Amino acid sequence: MRQDDRVTDSRAASSGPVAVDLAAMRAQYAADGIAEADFPADPFEQFTRWFRQASAEAADPGGVLHEANAMVVSTADADGRVSSRTVLLKGFDERGFVFFTNYESRKARDLAANPHASLLFPWHPMARQVIVTGTVERTGREETVRYFRSRPHGSQLGAWASAQSSVIGSREELDAAYAELAARYPEGEQVPAPPHWGGFRVLPLTVEFWQGRANRLHDRLRYERDAVGAPWALHRLSP
Repeated sequence: MRQDDRVTDSRAASSGPVAVDLAAMRAQYAADGIAEADFPADPFEQFTRWFRQASAEAADPGGVLHEANAMVVSTADADGRVSSRTVLLKGFDERGFVFFTNYESRKARDLAANPHASLLFPWHPMARQVIVTGTVERTGREETVRYFRSRPHGSQLGAWASAQSSVIGSREELDAAYAELAARYPEGEQVPAPPHWGGFRVLPLTVEFWQGRANRLHDRLRYERDAVGAPWALHRLSP
């Protein structure tokens, strides 16, 4: 540990809150801007460009960006109560953005009652973020099974072992469920895709590209369309 990282104040080492000047916590961005003339007519093409750049940054051993496909998925239940969590993007094309989860989880229950979601890709080291909003539908079973079989063996077992979002008595209970499944389906044996597990596709109505700029005068370019399948319009937003 570096000297600067050590706790030298006994008050900071206690269980009480540490005084932090939140008003002074900010980063000054110095990235180049983005211009409408450089953006294609299709947001998926632009997302592909940025995603490839983020993936290259994440693959750099000296980089600080991790998991370029990590996104914050926000949903709301029938009463409008919002919840968010980090999920991995597992596919995208001109139809939308795909992730997979337990269909009995909180986010899946939200989407059953209110099939709308927001996705946020927080590529902080690049001073970039992408925000997607749209309607949501389930992927077909064939697509779900195809992706499930591409997962590591342990992740396949985990999808069965975890009753996601439900209360459990202990960690030992979860580990025991996993061990039982590992004995039933040893490495090399095909694990069936759970019927309660599958994919969601977010069909975007807006896709916003945000680039950090100096003095908080950020660049925000947002694609919008009135309905799925309608043409896209590109607008600049005030920061």
